[in-house]
Amino acid sequence: MQLFIAISRAIDRVSEVIGKFAGYLVLACCLVSAGNAIIRYAFNYSSNAWLEIQWYMFAFIVLMGAAHTLRANEHVRVDLIYGAISPRARLWVDVIGIVLFLIPACLYLAWLSWPVFMLSWQQMEISSNAGGLIRWPVKFIIFAGFALIALQGLSELIKRIAGLQGIIDIDTKYEKPLQ
Repeated sequence: MQLFIAISRAIDRVSEVIGKFAGYLVLACCLVSAGNAIIRYAFNYSSNAWLEIQWYMFAFIVLMGAAHTLRANEHVRVDLIYGAISPRARLWVDVIGIVLFLIPACLYLAWLSWPVFMLSWQQMEISSNAGGLIRWPVKFIIFAGFALIALQGLSELIKRIAGLQGIIDIDTKYEKPLQ
């Protein structure tokens, strides 16, 4: 089990680094948006590349940052029973959810997105907009994002199983949103 925990920690580090980079991209996205607006209104000049790079960055923020969010246990939950059950039962709910839903869905979506990326890369697809960017990098982000979430799901599964065995402590505390 120690080998699996070491693998889990390595996956966690990758997710954390990529997640922090995604956090910095939020600032970059805001600066590009503001700069584009200033240039457009001050100098009457604009390029579709500025608009497209913003949604490329946004795709990275959402898809690549999702694994970091899962690692930090800050993802959205549909709480029907989770808040009312014991910490051990929460670990079981997490294990079942990860095995039956999270990992299969992410692997399936990564599998579906790979041919889309490959076709775009082989054709060196370019945006149909004037001044637009190449498309394959953002299509790769789709694949990589789902693959990274699946990997982080594996890490979370390892931690939950280790928690059930009493090897590590897992904080399953869940606070219901105030609404």
